[in-house]
Amino acid sequence: MDKLAEIAKYLHAMLGRQSKADSIAWLEQQQSGISGDSPSGFYLAFSTASRFFDKAPLYVNRQDAARACELRPGFSPGHWNCLQAARAYLLLLYPHDNPDKWLATLDKLFETADLHEQEALYAALPLVPNPALLKLRAAEGLRTNMTTVFDAVALHNSYPAEYLDEPAWNQLLLKAVFLQRPLYQIQGADHRANPTLAQALIEYAHERWAAGRNITPELWRFVGPFLQEKHVGDIQRVLIEGTPLEREAILLACNMSSLPTARQRLEDYPEIQAKIESGELNWEKVGKQSHSTAL
Repeated sequence: MDKLAEIAKYLHAMLGRQSKADSIAWLEQQQSGISGDSPSGFYLAFSTASRFFDKAPLYVNRQDAARACELRPGFSPGHWNCLQAARAYLLLLYPHDNPDKWLATLDKLFETADLHEQEALYAALPLVPNPALLKLRAAEGLRTNMTTVFDAVALHNSYPAEYLDEPAWNQLLLKAVFLQRPLYQIQGADHRANPTLAQALIEYAHERWAAGRNITPELWRFVGPFLQEKHVGDIQRVLIEGTPLEREAILLACNMSSLPTARQRLEDYPEIQAKIESGELNWEKVGKQSHSTAL
């Protein structure tokens, strides 16, 4: 059994645990109705899946989550609902031996999809065959004004870090910061940090400060590895004027830096340095606390 078939089997099993028998029977019937010769059956099944599956959260226990990561590193179905899982299953059923035909079918599906269908399509990007063919489509999803669609691309999704080029990746991060989305839920964030992004975020911080507005403390995660001597004033400002959470964030950033001045600032706060070194303080904790406070 190939990997896509294994993922489809996994999704079928997950849905089978919490869906009605007639819903699973309908899903299984689609296997014979979906054909590469004519995509009409596929389009119809993708659209009508909402009659058989609701948007109840997909139940994923610890073993399920571990199996998902085995099948596809970064695959995180615990953030999906049953309808998304059913639509991802249908996506995996569609024949993909002809990449041009497969891409044309997917393009049409993206272009005609409603809000919830788009959420399912973008969330399933890491699972589909020929994923590299959808880089432009993923970048387009980042330009949406619909937050839930943006979240489907950006959060709990391994596709952006694996496939987007640097300009598109930086656009994702900047928009996530602007929309105040939880940055700790972006996969591969540390791996894809880069000097261009860090400079853009520093400039964004200066603009917000000039307007008397706050910035997310998570922003410093993407600046830390690229701190320079010219940023020492920014570090000092946060240490003096920032909230306790902002101070912890800027010191986490200092911990990511090899700049001697940044390392010295970290050593000036030995209690926080100890928390960082022990793992008690990390970016996920900062992100969760930041967004719980915002709510």
